[in-house]
Amino acid sequence: MTVALVLAGAVVVGVSLGLFGAGGSVLALPVLVYGAGQSVAVAVPTSLVVVAASSVGALVPRLRGRQVRWGVAVVFAAGGVPAALAGAVLGRGLPDELLLPAFAVIMVVVAVRMLRGGESTGGACRTSGGRVNRRRCLPRTLAAGAGVGALTGVFGVGGGFAVVPALTLLLGLTATEAVATSLVVIAVNAVAGFAGHAGAPVDHALVLVFAGGALLTSLVAGRLAARLPAERVRRWFAWTVLALAPLVAVGAWT
Repeated sequence: MTVALVLAGAVVVGVSLGLFGAGGSVLALPVLVYGAGQSVAVAVPTSLVVVAASSVGALVPRLRGRQVRWGVAVVFAAGGVPAALAGAVLGRGLPDELLLPAFAVIMVVVAVRMLRGGESTGGACRTSGGRVNRRRCLPRTLAAGAGVGALTGVFGVGGGFAVVPALTLLLGLTATEAVATSLVVIAVNAVAGFAGHAGAPVDHALVLVFAGGALLTSLVAGRLAARLPAERVRRWFAWTVLALAPLVAVGAWT
């Protein structure tokens, strides 16, 4: 039963990251805690491996189309990597009774963002001529990267639900560019967060099943992104996350 739940979770995580570049990793932690019976201390670093693997899988098909804005990804990573390391240290010192309800709140935020659908573009950081105002945008981008990195380190989530709208609303990236660039940021932050959890006990067999399944699924979903009914999948996923959030919060006290 545990293996079936983990494989189901891998498919959901991979499909969501492959299609949207966001959202899927928010289910990795609940699957590991309530499906595999892991403690949060073990589930978070395991989730980070899953997030990194599935992000890379979803990124591969997009590299061929040159959809990644590497300069933007580097700036986000510059803010996110140290924050992910610090978040990992902070997360290890927090009790499950606090972490899981806080994580449930994040699940609600992710679900609401996905239900709202696509992001408008334009770019609050762009000038009237369409160029990026680096003096105004650099601090905002670094701050956004740091916030996402902290979430990654503490909770083991990718943070794409925050990165994608930041890229579209702040920098005016197209939806395609934002998703591809978000996947780079998620992968880098996940690796940094895992480094911050160095020494944590990890079930290597479970990691192989979960991360391997998510990687393969994200590869397929990334290739089929233009052919699948993305809006229908997005709403189904969002309602699922929204329904599970109260159970995650209550489970911390039972």
